[in-house]
Amino acid sequence: MTNEQELLQLRAENAELTAQVAKLTTEKSELAMQVAALLERVQTVEARLSQDSHNSSKPPSSDGFTRSPKNRSLRKASGKKPGGQTGHTGKALLQVEKPDYIVDHLPTTCQHCQSSLTGLARGPIIECRQVFDLPRLEVQVTEHRAYSRTCPNCTKATLGQFPIEATNWVQYGPAFRALAVYLLNQHLIPYARTAEILNELFSYSLSPGTLTEFVAQCHIRLAEPEAAIKTALQQADVLHSDETGFYVCGKREWLHVASTAYLTHYQYHHSRGKHATDAIGILPAFKGVLVHDGFKSYTQNTCQHALCNAHHLRELTFVTEQLGQAWASGLISLLCDLKTEVATACANGLESLTTECLLEYEGVYQKLIELGLEENPPPVGGWPKSKRGRVKQTKAKNLIDRLDKQRQQVLAFAYNFNVPFDNNQAERDLRMCKVQQKISGCFRSGEGATYFCRIRGYLSTMKKQGQNVFAALFNTFLGQPPFPTVA
Repeated sequence: MTNEQELLQLRAENAELTAQVAKLTTEKSELAMQVAALLERVQTVEARLSQDSHNSSKPPSSDGFTRSPKNRSLRKASGKKPGGQTGHTGKALLQVEKPDYIVDHLPTTCQHCQSSLTGLARGPIIECRQVFDLPRLEVQVTEHRAYSRTCPNCTKATLGQFPIEATNWVQYGPAFRALAVYLLNQHLIPYARTAEILNELFSYSLSPGTLTEFVAQCHIRLAEPEAAIKTALQQADVLHSDETGFYVCGKREWLHVASTAYLTHYQYHHSRGKHATDAIGILPAFKGVLVHDGFKSYTQNTCQHALCNAHHLRELTFVTEQLGQAWASGLISLLCDLKTEVATACANGLESLTTECLLEYEGVYQKLIELGLEENPPPVGGWPKSKRGRVKQTKAKNLIDRLDKQRQQVLAFAYNFNVPFDNNQAERDLRMCKVQQKISGCFRSGEGATYFCRIRGYLSTMKKQGQNVFAALFNTFLGQPPFPTVA
């Protein structure tokens, strides 16, 4: 083989090897991309499976039968012993001075010699015992009779007027209707079971359809109190707002709540966002501080905002436990310590924290944010975009961005003691409505859901204000619904 032939052969082999190397490089690059994509999917699935009520917004009912470790709670031990504390005023059943009935028990036979004691004078009262019990449960029927009288001047007859509870020739009275609505809307007992309870107690053949009429009547008579509640919520200094899924006619609607410690308003709507809150009409006119979970539609309202830190603590717990990032555990401690600082200041009668204290916490907050940004740098080539064109960042990066850009809303509770640390008020107000759905399923009609929202909001408001709920319903059916205190 000549040198020229050998050179040509080496060049051919070199070209073949170069092509093989290029192919391997391409395959390696594709393999690396596939591995990266699979790792991302694995991390996404692991993150989803590791989420429960303690590190996400999932409800406790979704945790299943797996018990979370006790050391996961962020609450600190109070140091108090279980049970009633020193100075606690206990409550017990006490005897009354004037009982309704008195039953005398006189001995008739001597227990020593068996002689008859009948006819002897009474001795002193040795002991009194009182029994608190219900009277016999029965429906009392009142007949209302209207008479006419002829005027001696004009000789025309005038008929007597029936009371508001007597609108027909026969009907159930206000107390009976109030009891039915009380069981249905305050204690969330289904219609069929409520009818069964009333029939068992009073021996009447009451149907669920009749209960529906009671609820519709109550809904009509509570229109003005509900309007007063909405007006008062619009003028509140601090307002809580939240929403949850609400099934009506087999479709998922959204139940919206706006509330304070003394007022509650519910309304369902097919939309979850701003279209619904605009239709309800409370948030567009509100100018105070709105506490919410950061849902985008709330931020579009022209008022001050405060974010729920209970949500932040759960998300930070996820980043700490699943990703092992130190900045998250640091922020958990900072928020909890600052909450304790505010509670201590309030207990001591202070109206605000000192400037030095706030600056110190702000400084630590900033350092932790910087540490979080360092631990969550963008990947090579920048953050990818989702199918909708949005930047697709990790959960940790989204969280740190929110805590950074909206820090004034996160720390609003430290600057204004009227603003709470979290949005638990709204979440508590929604909880019993979810219980209603778990007991009875979805509402079969939009009217039924509307009735429930108005009545339940009114009862919640009266309960918050320390009013007797049953008495409020009784007066409602008398045509005089008590209005809640709005000041």
